Amino acid sequence: MREVDRRSKYDRRVFLKGAATAVPTVAIATSAGLTVSDAWAGDATTLTPATLKTLLKVARDIYPHDFLGDSYYITAIQPWDGKAAKDPATKSLITDGVARLDKEANDRHKTPYAQVAWENDRVALLQRIETTDFFQKVRGDLIVSLYNQKELWPKFGYEGSSAEHGGYIKRGFADIDWLPKA
Repeated sequence: MREVDRRSKYDRRVFLKGAATAVPTVAIATSAGLTVSDAWAGDATTLTPATLKTLLKVARDIYPHDFLGDSYYITAIQPWDGKAAKDPATKSLITDGVARLDKEANDRHKTPYAQVAWENDRVALLQRIETTDFFQKVRGDLIVSLYNQKELWPKFGYEGSSAEHGGYIKRGFADIDWLPKA
């Protein structure tokens, strides 16, 4: 039988050395205006980082799930940069839509849409443009690109496709345990 040494391989001195080098690095990056959460937007080739950040906020406001991290929404909106690169009409639709949304936000709240503090205020702005092609495109694409991420399915209680397991009849169709027994 193998014995496992359960003592930590790290001590306080190693931790403090790492912390001492991390703090100046974070301070320099922050003073330069860079944040870890915004790094993904800088990888865009066609759409501006500001446009992508606004789209992220729009995505969270259209399909709000507080228990989901931004990474799932980022995964859902990143393909738009590639679509905008291939199709000038898509690029125009997205950039014009974000510009209109920012203008509405500036008129009402004196700040761009992504910086409007209250969710209710942002939702009111979205309701004003919900009949536009921009809103319909974003909403329609998001429903597929957000909810079709397999990593999300367990978070919503969806077990995935049942076809390869014999269908829903053989996989939990009659497993209703929340109804009272008659």
